[in-house]
Formats: sequence, C-alpha cells, structure tokens
Amino acid sequence: MMAFDIENILANLSFLSLLFLLFFQWAQASFFSTPVGGLYGMGIANIALTALLLIRWLTSGHFPLSNLYESLLFLSWSFTAFHLVLQRNSNLPFLGLITTPMALFTNAFATFTLPPEMQRSTGLVPALQSNWLMMHVTIMIVSYAALLFGCLVSMAFLIVHYEESKERKKEKVLPQDSSLPTSSSFSSSLSSSSILDGTVTLLPVGFAEAKADREENSITRAPQSSLADRLDNLSYRTLGLGFPLLTIGILSGAVWANEAWGSYWSWDPKETWAFITWLVFAIYFHTRLTKNWSGTRPAIIATVGFFVLWICYLGVNLVGAGLHSYGWFQR
Repeated sequence: MMAFDIENILANLSFLSLLFLLFFQWAQASFFSTPVGGLYGMGIANIALTALLLIRWLTSGHFPLSNLYESLLFLSWSFTAFHLVLQRNSNLPFLGLITTPMALFTNAFATFTLPPEMQRSTGLVPALQSNWLMMHVTIMIVSYAALLFGCLVSMAFLIVHYEESKERKKEKVLPQDSSLPTSSSFSSSLSSSSILDGTVTLLPVGFAEAKADREENSITRAPQSSLADRLDNLSYRTLGLGFPLLTIGILSGAVWANEAWGSYWSWDPKETWAFITWLVFAIYFHTRLTKNWSGTRPAIIATVGFFVLWICYLGVNLVGAGLHSYGWFQR
C-alpha cells in the first residue's frame, strides 16, 4: 500500500510539473523571446516518472509495461526524454510547446482517467511471461514516442511554412518606400553624373543609400525564414529514428507471437493497424528518398501518420478486441 501511495505522489508530481511547464511556455512564447527554465520542469517530470517506473518494477517483479497505465506512463517518460535530448541539440527555443502537451496528455490520461484497479500493479498473464516483453514492448513504445514527436514537428512545420508564405506574399506587394526619392527630388537635385559612351547616367539623391538599406534588411531577415527548414529537418531525423525502431518492434513481436500462439502473424486488429502504420511511414521515406520530396508534401503524410499511429496504439486497445487487450478496457 505504501508503494502505491508513493507511486501516486510521483505521478501527481510529474503531472503538476508538466502542467506548470506548459503554462510557463505559453506565457514565455507570448511575452518573451528567450526560453528560460524549460529544461528544469521537463527534467523534474522525467525524474519523477523514472522513479515511479522503477518502484513498480521492484514491487511487481517484472518490467512495468504490462497494462495501459504503465504503457502510458512509459510513453510520457519517453516524450520527456526526447525533449531533454533534442532541446540541447536542435537549438529550437520553443520545442517544449510541441512535446509538453503530448507528455501531459498521456500522463493525465493515465493518472486521472483510468480507474484505480487498473493503476495497481498485478501479475503477468501467461502469454506475457516471457523475456520478449521487455524488448518488444519497450521498442514499440519508444518508436511510438519518436514517430509521434516527428509528426508533431511536421505539423508545426506546416503552420510555420504557411505563415512564412503569407509574409513572402506581403513582401512582394510593398508600398512605396518613403526613403526612395520621388520624381520631384529626382528633377531638382542630382548626386552625380557620369558620361559613358556618350550617354549621361543620372543617380537621384538617396538612391544608393536606400538600396543599401533594403539589402541590409533582407540579409537580417534571412535567418528567420530558415525556421521552417529546421523544423522539416528535425522531423525527418526524428522519424528516421522511429521508423527502424517500429520495424524492429514488429519483427520481434512476430517472433514472440510464434512462441506464444504458434503463428507469426494472425491479422489481429493490433497487428493490422501496426502494419498500416508501418506502410504510412514507409511511404513517407519512399517519397523523401526516391522522389526527393521535402517540405509540405512529406509533412502532410506525417500528419496522416500521427492519427493512424494513435489508432494503432490507443484506439484498437480501448475497443478491447483481439489478442493485444491485456490490462486494457474490455467490452
């Protein structure tokens, strides 16, 4: 009982840290330009979830990935771990606005939605009493986290790309620049004249200075337009990590299924949706590697993969159908 109380305290601590972090990052994005302290809140949530999972492992005697509650907490932990690693390497200031909502959603769903009996640690059913449990389920959950994270970054790319496209359209239709000389100033004053090949080239006063100012402004705006490219690159790299893990997880699950049920593949609803998910991301990488697609079109495919992946991970099991319904809602 005491271990269960400690688990509740740690779960609530991780939830509160993610909740405050989300509000902090919203305020930060609205009023400030430099991120401060985001890693600390995510680090507290990660440490609390790590301690919670370790306590469940010690008290239950098996790796804590045997039911819905444990898998959701492990998924939330994976989101926080990805954030801590990528925040230091990607140098994207508001990356937490992408990762924190997902980590908070999975944490809140596990902590406040599931009934207490589903949150208690229990023994493994016979089919799960295998060494494949740690390898297969761990790889699958980590691949889900990587793929969901990459899909969210792709969705962020679509938003940023749309806003940047609107800015470019506005820049194409510029109003008359007051710094440029008018026809009256052109006729009244001349800065210089030169005779080239019998022709006179007249430069109005302020023309060179105005042109230099416009070139300088275009140079200072150039780094801002690369934000979409950075998001596209980060999404591609993250999905490139999740897709091989998903492939390994499906293959290891097939081997485990043969040991447990005597068949490598039985078109169980979970297996079917896992295959559909694999196909969606296979199409994503096929278009990028062989068709040289980049930007909007692959991001749309990744957005479709985001919803397909949630159906595979959560939707199928909430129905309670098939062989992958241990510890989940039953009809």
